[in-house]
Amino acid sequence: MIRVLLADDQRLVRAGVRMLCSAAKDISVVGEAGNGLEAVRLAERERPDVVMMDLRMPGMDGIAATKRILAMQPAVRVVALTTFDDDDHLYPALAAGACGFLVKDCEPDELTAGIRRAFAGDSPFSPPVMRRLVSRALAKAPALPEVTAREREVLALVGAGLSNGEIASRLYVGVTTVKTHIANLLSKTGCPNRIRLAVLATQAGLVPPNLA
Repeated sequence: MIRVLLADDQRLVRAGVRMLCSAAKDISVVGEAGNGLEAVRLAERERPDVVMMDLRMPGMDGIAATKRILAMQPAVRVVALTTFDDDDHLYPALAAGACGFLVKDCEPDELTAGIRRAFAGDSPFSPPVMRRLVSRALAKAPALPEVTAREREVLALVGAGLSNGEIASRLYVGVTTVKTHIANLLSKTGCPNRIRLAVLATQAGLVPPNLA
């Protein structure tokens, strides 16, 4: 069971997300916070696997709360869930340690899938946000080093935005094997995270048009 903490100052939003989570057999909401400070306190008490974090909240905002939570519990996966997908919110959230960024008007299935992806170690991003990240970072992406044929396949699918489970299914291998390939790619390329791997795959022309 994936333990989720909801942090949003709007009760209606929290109620909506809770309802979506309650319909999923593998997701359980263990707490709700109306501001950043409350989110930090609940995270310390409830030890959630994933925190769905609004960025604009009274008192302590979501950026500061994300930093505090990850300082105490580095293994927690924080996903920014916000109305605003502009750079003024995106980059500070990523710098604070958020592993993903979803907008509140995303499809219900995208939200629950995002929780599962975060829990599995992936980085869930709304498609428009991912495209902007890739396009802006292309010029700064590192050169592609020597990798194996299988690692190139995995890298291309990471660039296409597929999750570990989707990559495993497409390549007929286990999820653990995919994670190993990604860890090797991070080490070989010097990329700090999955997003930079996606940028590198795009720059290197590894992503087929039908997958992009």
